[in-house]
Amino acid sequence: MSTVETRAIGRALVAPSVALLFIWMIVPLAMTIYFSTLRYNLLNPALAGFVGVENYVYFLSDPAFFTALRNTLTLIGSVLAITVVGGVGLALLLDQPVWGQPIVRLMVIAPFFVMPTVSALIWKNLLMHPVTGLFAWLANLVGAKPIDWFAQAPLFSVILIVAWQWLPFAALILLTALQSLDEEQKEAAEMDGAGAFSYFAFIVLPHLARPITVVILIETIFLLTVFAEIFVTTGGGPGLQTTNIAFLVYAQALLQYDVGGASAGGIVAVVLANVVAFFLVRLIGRNLEA
Repeated sequence: MSTVETRAIGRALVAPSVALLFIWMIVPLAMTIYFSTLRYNLLNPALAGFVGVENYVYFLSDPAFFTALRNTLTLIGSVLAITVVGGVGLALLLDQPVWGQPIVRLMVIAPFFVMPTVSALIWKNLLMHPVTGLFAWLANLVGAKPIDWFAQAPLFSVILIVAWQWLPFAALILLTALQSLDEEQKEAAEMDGAGAFSYFAFIVLPHLARPITVVILIETIFLLTVFAEIFVTTGGGPGLQTTNIAFLVYAQALLQYDVGGASAGGIVAVVLANVVAFFLVRLIGRNLEA
């Protein structure tokens, strides 16, 4: 059997799965685009009608959109800063030989496997509750006034919860990269009398550049769709202080019953996500080629 025939058979075997995946993706997208051109409210379905790009104009000119966009960018930037810096430090600590190292690593990585809804409930009711939470108890212990986190610093509270979830992921990726560092480089640095800071700045950090780029790429794509943590803790409030793009689309669809406007918002969110992913993929491609 020739190479051409082998490739043809391979493509024929894979084709049904690819076609099914394509249908699975394209049908919901096509339906969303269709509904985004309609004036369609679930409370008044009889008044549905074609409006073209009116829903897009309304969504993009709504002050809530700019607030949600700012909150989304703030959330992504803050979580990335915390997880990358904290992930590097945590990876360096976990790379040190200690007794019970596998158990310690498992405990550190465990938060990543907790469902977002569950972790949000834990933080809301057990840690950040202004009366019965752990932070309130610690504040009372030192004579300070407890903070009502979700009323006084709502966006910061959401950032902490999301960063707590993604920090183990960053640490795991960076730890794996750290363990692939050539032992000869370590020995050469020690022989040259390099201190801890010089060793980290000129050997460890350049070695971690690529995995840090991967962490930023993966986290950014997922952070664009953060929803459960906001829904469980703040409900997008107070006001619009914790409303991001994903929650704004949800609010229009299931709180205002505006299917047309929410569909337009969903398409806008998809476009933004693809633009961000495009630039990040180009960035990581340059990094890998360097």
